[in-house]
Amino acid sequence: MTRSSHTSLRGGPEFDAVRALLARWGDAARDVGDDAAVLELPRGDSLVASVDATIEQHHFRQGWLTPREIGYRAAVAAVSDLAAMAATPRAMLVALALPDHWRRDIDAIADGLGEAALEYAIPIVGGNITAASELSLTLTVLGTARDAVRRAGLGAGDSLWVTGMLGGPGAALRALVNGSDPAPDHRERFARPRARVHEARWLAAEGVTAGIDVSDGLASDLAQLAAASGVVIEVELERLPLARGVTAEQALESGEEYELIVGSRGDLDVAAFRERFGIPLTRIGRAHRGSADVVLTRAGARVANPPGYDHLSR
Repeated sequence: MTRSSHTSLRGGPEFDAVRALLARWGDAARDVGDDAAVLELPRGDSLVASVDATIEQHHFRQGWLTPREIGYRAAVAAVSDLAAMAATPRAMLVALALPDHWRRDIDAIADGLGEAALEYAIPIVGGNITAASELSLTLTVLGTARDAVRRAGLGAGDSLWVTGMLGGPGAALRALVNGSDPAPDHRERFARPRARVHEARWLAAEGVTAGIDVSDGLASDLAQLAAASGVVIEVELERLPLARGVTAEQALESGEEYELIVGSRGDLDVAAFRERFGIPLTRIGRAHRGSADVVLTRAGARVANPPGYDHLSR
């Protein structure tokens, strides 16, 4: 589809801004202009929907990221929720709260959103724009799945696996908070994360039993998985795939990774996964019967769990 498919909008500064965004997005957006988006679903699929917010002073500070990176990163964070359920991205809606001092950067923010929309084949189909005191991007993403991967499917005896390398975003954030420059590879993982959409569908085809993306930190998201499935998850810290210079303890608390944690009743073909996607797939532990809990061990001895991230704990 091209931008000519959009419904005509009336005049005025708000809709001039919308038209400017649509012109910026080009083929990354389609059919915008009605009160709601209309999507035709493939026959037999389920609709998968999620909302994610990226807020200045909470998820980033001005100067940490370029405006384009802010837009791109916000979109990837939202798309990662679809990847966690092995859903195919279908459409995205963007609610942009824009302070006066960010208006000069709206083109670059839009470019980042549009880049992610094209990269993940998730066209922008509508949204909202309003004035605000702090920059905020709230993205609603819609996807489809024939058999969505859920958090509650993990069973006793299942192995736990994680994609990629862990700890890079947390290392970058520690450096930024301390006023120093992150290592380039750590900054890349923080500013340009990846939503594991294709990896998730490969894993779903291999029959994984449950899944979640690593957004609040490995320890916290493992606890979510254990609670949803009603099992004890035991993780061997020696097995964690760590980014350069990162400890296991740091990796456990590193948020906004957007890697995937999945469970599997049998072994997964790690060589085929790496050959296909260029990143590792690592078995880190196993699920056991018992009351929902996460048990961390090193050399067979239990170690204390980190407190875990809570969005309302500050």
